[in-house]
Amino acid sequence: MKKLLVVDDSDEIRKQLKWGLGKDYPLLLAASASEALDLFRKNNPRVVTLDLGLPPHENGTVEGFRCLREMLRIRPLTKIIVITGNEERESALRAVQDGAYDFYQKPVDLAVLKIIIERAFHLYTIEEENRRLNTAYEGQKSLMGGMVGQCPEMLQVFSTIRKIAPSDVSLLIEGESGTGKELVARAIHALSLRKDNPFIPINCGAIPENLLESELFGHEKGSFTGAHSQVLGKVEYADKGTLFLDEIGELPAHLQVKLLRFLQEKTIQRVGGREDIPLDVRIISATNIDISRAIQEGNFREDLYYRLGVVTIKLPPLRSRGDDIMLLSNIFLQRLNDQFSRKIRGFSAASTELLKSYDWPGNIRELENKIQRAVLMSENLVIEPHDLGFLDKSAFQEPAHSEMPTLKEAREKTEKELIVTALNKHSGNIAKAAED
Repeated sequence: MKKLLVVDDSDEIRKQLKWGLGKDYPLLLAASASEALDLFRKNNPRVVTLDLGLPPHENGTVEGFRCLREMLRIRPLTKIIVITGNEERESALRAVQDGAYDFYQKPVDLAVLKIIIERAFHLYTIEEENRRLNTAYEGQKSLMGGMVGQCPEMLQVFSTIRKIAPSDVSLLIEGESGTGKELVARAIHALSLRKDNPFIPINCGAIPENLLESELFGHEKGSFTGAHSQVLGKVEYADKGTLFLDEIGELPAHLQVKLLRFLQEKTIQRVGGREDIPLDVRIISATNIDISRAIQEGNFREDLYYRLGVVTIKLPPLRSRGDDIMLLSNIFLQRLNDQFSRKIRGFSAASTELLKSYDWPGNIRELENKIQRAVLMSENLVIEPHDLGFLDKSAFQEPAHSEMPTLKEAREKTEKELIVTALNKHSGNIAKAAED
């Protein structure tokens, strides 16, 4: 609930704010520091307007600063807006340095103060959500190798990982590009009995076909031009561990036969070799194509598919994961804040709506890239839509059409947007925003 605590020793100011703000917020009124702190502890308001000159030292700031420090000690996320006279500007600036959210000079202009208060409530909500998401992330990351998710589809994925990790069955991970297939493979390996042995990844679509066989199975010295020494392949390096075959759908037909033989016999022959080499390797493969269609078109062996996919895990696309979009966005934001020494606190309401409505063709990989761009480009405490740099408008869901606003509504909306833009430009500094 958006509880607002107003602390001011002036009856006139309290009445003015009660009249101007009482319809918008559940209002708490206090005339002294002790009364304010009592209400603060009992009601947990998210935002406080605080006059520094409180009794018994109305002409000083001792009680006001005591009240400020105690409130922030009790609940550090609270947004405290210091309201001062012109002669108290230096004290107001010191209060901001001590942790106050903002300051505003009398006489009170309710239209401007309302915007500052609403921004304070919004920032509180962002920070509170960040804390909740970070708590959820910390609880999951140690179990799933850094993967997080709260939607039903991802919870099912996590459940499947826990069930199959201790076994040695081969499994196939299906999902669009950027959905985190390798993270799933690494999580399965980390939870398996092979966790102390190698995890060897190879991208079957990134290596030229004429080199892929040697890369997988190794070769003997002199087996082809340029083979000056014996080289072990990825399968041998993965002995006693896990081999992750990404983009398995790109594997050429003759290598599909050789991989099928290995799955059946548990032995390989290096290129140019005659010796059968026994190996103990768990195979995890992944694909972003429709394997069933590839089988129908004759591009993938059906018998290999059944060998690889004893268990199949299907990763949902990001666009279908609902609130996970913001969960991941906030995790990336905190990580990138640390990486680039930034202090961005979250996402504006418009940015949140934008992130949720985008189709995410590149999935989690694309989301991370967008957040990285925004962290580097943002000049505000929160990320705004222009920081994200969306160019493809066709990838957004169509918004519902609303009725045409009246002239008065349009004018009021424009005035509010101009004020908010000015405040955003100067990171909430009212004095500088007023000069624009």
